[in-house]
Amino acid sequence: MTGPLDELYRRPGFLIRRANQIAVSLFLGETGALGITNNQYGILLVLKHHPGLDQISVAKLLGLDRSTTGLVLDKLEKAGLIGRIIGAHDKRRRNLSLTKAGERMLDRLADPAKRAQAQLFSAFSAQERAEFVRLLDKFVAKFNDTTRVPLDAHRASARKLSRAPAEPAPAAARR
Repeated sequence: MTGPLDELYRRPGFLIRRANQIAVSLFLGETGALGITNNQYGILLVLKHHPGLDQISVAKLLGLDRSTTGLVLDKLEKAGLIGRIIGAHDKRRRNLSLTKAGERMLDRLADPAKRAQAQLFSAFSAQERAEFVRLLDKFVAKFNDTTRVPLDAHRASARKLSRAPAEPAPAAARR
């Protein structure tokens, strides 16, 4: 017998939102003791692989709006996990980089993040996992450019970022 909400529960938008809630919950369940959210983890990971980016570039690589990115960066900076320095070529630009503490935090997050992903994928067979990711990727690729904050990851992987070379963080920011 079906209930009155079954139609709602089978809607793609509802299921996608619920899947995101579950994925975030699994991530926080594994990383909670470290006090890092999935957005913070994403920013730390981006800065590990692209040191010297500015806030707008980080936001584009993660599909985050600028104000959310700014709030998360402020929190990471206050925690001593990232540093910001004034750009040499553009004094309005702040280049971001991981501090030593940020690098250590990413190392500590590696295993919990893998466990969270393994938990998420445990709902599927190996073949279903690949198909699930393929379909999500197809969906995101189809509608990415129609969103308020499109993900710019395809450009980062297709070409080197056309920014000035990363500047090393000052000694104070690396602590």
